[in-house]
Amino acid sequence: MVLHSFGPAENLVHESVPDPEPGPGQVRIAVKAAGVHLIETALRAGLSSGYMPPLPELPTIFGGEVAGRVDATGPGVDPGWIGLDVVTSGGQPGGYAELAVADVAAVHRLPDGLSHEAAVAMIVTGRTALEFLDVAALSAADVVLVTSAAGGIGRLVVQYARRLGARVIGAAGGPAKVAAVRELGADLAVDYDEPSWAEAVADRLGGRKVTAVLDGVGGDKARAAVGLLADGGRYVTIGNASKQDFAPDPRLVEERGLTVTNALLLLIGRPEQRPAYEARALAAAAEGTLVPAVQAFPLSEAAAAHAALESRRTTGKVVLVP
Repeated sequence: MVLHSFGPAENLVHESVPDPEPGPGQVRIAVKAAGVHLIETALRAGLSSGYMPPLPELPTIFGGEVAGRVDATGPGVDPGWIGLDVVTSGGQPGGYAELAVADVAAVHRLPDGLSHEAAVAMIVTGRTALEFLDVAALSAADVVLVTSAAGGIGRLVVQYARRLGARVIGAAGGPAKVAAVRELGADLAVDYDEPSWAEAVADRLGGRKVTAVLDGVGGDKARAAVGLLADGGRYVTIGNASKQDFAPDPRLVEERGLTVTNALLLLIGRPEQRPAYEARALAAAAEGTLVPAVQAFPLSEAAAAHAALESRRTTGKVVLVP
């Protein structure tokens, strides 16, 4: 799937290109699953900002999250890699293809029993969720409000917090997503597309307050979530799926002793920790400790996948399957 010009999802074109060849220190992967990331939809549209990667040179093939079977090795790479099932977050030129190359140093072997689709869901989304959770430093005593709780990261955060023993409120958009959050075991699942959702949460808590908001949405929904925080509570954000700017009022933060943390900025600053978190995420999925949700699209329908992700009509990790 090639992007020749920035713009709407339909600009992703399904076409044949020359097979990539692995260079020194690289392997080539016959792709079984490729992850789609929300940031890729912004880059495809030609948008960029301070925390995002620069716009790619065109034409380009997106898709850094790749799982499949090694079918060739480059110079200096042990040919024993050939035939192994692997996953990586460093596909080059990209995973939106039948073949992709990656640096062998960034490749993980798939744990036994883990599917290619689940591996792709965990290699970045799972890693990010674990990093996010480490920043949030939850405990069993917390009352946690998770926004975008039916999304790729949100689902894993809900599962983790429940296993920890915290009380979990999952907020998502629409009845189907709310039902999915309820099935994950959230103590309370609410539809934050309803105007009075925050009041409903406050009523159900019966005077108890939220101690931590883990937010990936931003905008008005984040503002309402922060309004539910107890004095001394913490707001940890990792994204802005709504594309609406939001930052808690500094005066409110000071008066109520709130802690505000932009986890995304922290995580960008420590890339050396990513391989260890990737391994942890893959192991957790293989053990069944964290179970990712996958919504698969055929590779040729990458444009539909982008459109669905942008309009927040997806549940879990969006994956392309050649």
